[in-house]
Amino acid sequence: MRFEMRKGDDLHLHLRTGEMLRTVLPHTTRQFKRAVIMPNVTVKGRKYTGVLDRYDMAVYRDEILASRDDIGFEPLMTIQIVEKTTPDMVRDAKAAGAIAGKVYPRGMTTNSENGVYDYEAIYPTLTAMQECGMLVLFHGESPDPDLFCLDREMKFLKILKDVAKTFPRLKIMMEHVTTAKAIECVAELGSNVAATITVHHLFLTLNDVIGDKLEPHHFCKPVAKRPDDRAMLITAAMGGNPKFFLGTDSAPHLKGAKECASGCAGVYTAPVATPLLLELFEQHNAMDKLEDFCSGFGADFYGLPRNKETISLVKETWKVPPICGGVVPFRAGKEISWQME
Repeated sequence: MRFEMRKGDDLHLHLRTGEMLRTVLPHTTRQFKRAVIMPNVTVKGRKYTGVLDRYDMAVYRDEILASRDDIGFEPLMTIQIVEKTTPDMVRDAKAAGAIAGKVYPRGMTTNSENGVYDYEAIYPTLTAMQECGMLVLFHGESPDPDLFCLDREMKFLKILKDVAKTFPRLKIMMEHVTTAKAIECVAELGSNVAATITVHHLFLTLNDVIGDKLEPHHFCKPVAKRPDDRAMLITAAMGGNPKFFLGTDSAPHLKGAKECASGCAGVYTAPVATPLLLELFEQHNAMDKLEDFCSGFGADFYGLPRNKETISLVKETWKVPPICGGVVPFRAGKEISWQME
């Protein structure tokens, strides 16, 4: 059995830098034509963390382009929006090719110590983004450090609603949604609000992280939630609503950085993303919905042409390797029934 589809877009991807970038990038380029590149890295020659302006972005983009094995792959670049980001920085980044600005809640995920705490402080920046047509991508968790971790996404929804009401022409992404409440909120807001859904959150609940023995390679931010939340994510991914589409949030960390006393957050799904999604969509009799989820709705929301290139998968079982370049991939050592041709 063979399945052909339009080559996809990964609208939320971590590539890191240096040797890690060169190791992980081929797994993405084989499956995806474009990817939105997250800015929470330290670029070459900089002493600070974050792609904060057009200069950082240019350095990082050059490194990605020099590392790609497929010259047809297009990195869609972003800058990190912090409380010190100015409207001029936004306009300059947009003119230099930035497609979006990413907002991290302060201290809530990898390399987010310079993230935002006071969201109203970035309203002048969001105004500039609305005017120049740059998307804003929210890591959708509250920045309140005292808040219980399972409630952080739900508490962020008020911030999301306030931003959507204040900036009706700003395209707003709620990244890596994990709860039924977030799905319902995004669905109810205007057409300028959409959400990405990851591969791993379609499979994991909190039980898969801490229900038995601790599974560090399933630990991510936001953490996986309850079975009914996962069921709602599956329904949204396969339901044909153009507000919901793929952003893998594939986030590689070396094995030692995960299997330690203070392990990093992130699930590395790039090697298995499309085959695993096809397996899941087949199980739910929704194979006809996969192309829109991976290759259609996201491009439409971002205002990009849909890719013309196609990929093919064949129904042949293969075993996911236990490690890929020092990184343990999602489903390591397990079998998947579809593989890239």
